[in-house]
Amino acid sequence: MNHASLADLTLQLGQLDPARNDYATRFVDALLPAARTVGASDLHLQPVAGGLDVRWRLDGVLQHVGLFSAGEGSQVIARLKVLAGLLTYRTDTPQEGRLRERCGGVEMRVSTFPTLHGERAVVRLFASAEQYLHVEDLGLPAPVDADLARLLRETSGAVLVCGPAGSGKTTTVYAALRDLVRWAGGQKSIVSLEDPIEAAVAGVAQSQVHPPSGFDLHAGLRSLMRQDPEVILVGEMRDPATAEVVFQAALTGHLVLTTFHAGSAAGAISRLADMGIEPYLLRSGVRAILCQRLFRRLCDCSRPLAGDAERLGLAINRGHEARGCAECHHTGYRGRFVLAELLEAPSDERLGRAILARSDAGRLERLAMAAGMATLWQRALEAVEQGWTSPSEVRRVLGVGRASATTYTAESPRPNSPGEVERSAQSANQWMDV
Repeated sequence: MNHASLADLTLQLGQLDPARNDYATRFVDALLPAARTVGASDLHLQPVAGGLDVRWRLDGVLQHVGLFSAGEGSQVIARLKVLAGLLTYRTDTPQEGRLRERCGGVEMRVSTFPTLHGERAVVRLFASAEQYLHVEDLGLPAPVDADLARLLRETSGAVLVCGPAGSGKTTTVYAALRDLVRWAGGQKSIVSLEDPIEAAVAGVAQSQVHPPSGFDLHAGLRSLMRQDPEVILVGEMRDPATAEVVFQAALTGHLVLTTFHAGSAAGAISRLADMGIEPYLLRSGVRAILCQRLFRRLCDCSRPLAGDAERLGLAINRGHEARGCAECHHTGYRGRFVLAELLEAPSDERLGRAILARSDAGRLERLAMAAGMATLWQRALEAVEQGWTSPSEVRRVLGVGRASATTYTAESPRPNSPGEVERSAQSANQWMDV
């Protein structure tokens, strides 16, 4: 969908008669396919004093669609709740469900939340199940791609996929699951415990928790250990109790995959230690930590950086910056690609001792770099110099806090060759916020 098409959608929605009984149906039937076509990962429908503010998240950034009537003859939010099988008469409590209908093969999840001016709804559009089937389809940097595929052949230990919300963690662990199923050929017991189940994976016994009945992640994982599993996916480590059982499983002959919210691989170790996980469990139980981010890819309309090479505090030698055209909705970017850092089980004695000593994330990262780990900052700056993204996008995704510790020096190893950066950007051009 180009810029003109977005204007057409806004005009089409604005011309609908809010007093008609089919207003909400026509509104939703026009909005959902448009969101799928443009490649949005989320739809935000926010009630405000003047109506219903609609935005969608494109390439990780919220963009305004328009301000419309919420409906008089029929309510847009109520229509979404009907499609998702939610209780329309409950407007004072959050609800979550899936759309009963699919839109062009894209499954959607609806989440509602009470606000000052009425219920707010967010629709998550999942990537097509055929889009990222296996690890090699993710577009990870070549060294990380090969190392992750090798780690999935291990028989024990915890592999953590880290990053903030919307960094593609779930997409990565599902691709890893499919890789395991394909490799094992039905000869491994592979199970999952999720909240919620995002996609069905053939060959995996998937379970979804139900906290109201006492079936939470902690209780479910303890019971799952008695189901003779060999590989376990835990959707997310959210609390110390779940993390403790995860590491107990990792140390008793199970390969455990899980996601965890942390800003870096070293930061994940530090945060787990802060949660009360004993250092010896981290030292012995962690097989690897993969921390990833999604970066917007510069459109072909980008232009070379003008002026000094120092941009936004980033020490770079060359690169491009966003410009904007009709093809990229005047944002300067089209699609996204993934970059990652991988910290494997510390074979370096100094790093192992630092973990046991509860050293802070900064020291752990410096030791990991000395042992050969290429950080997210290093990979991102290399991507800037190769023209795949811009300095401002790196700042948007990674912030400003850690650049000084991880920028290049003359002795710093280059994590990616130009070909590896290009492969990553091209393979993962359509990443979704999963």
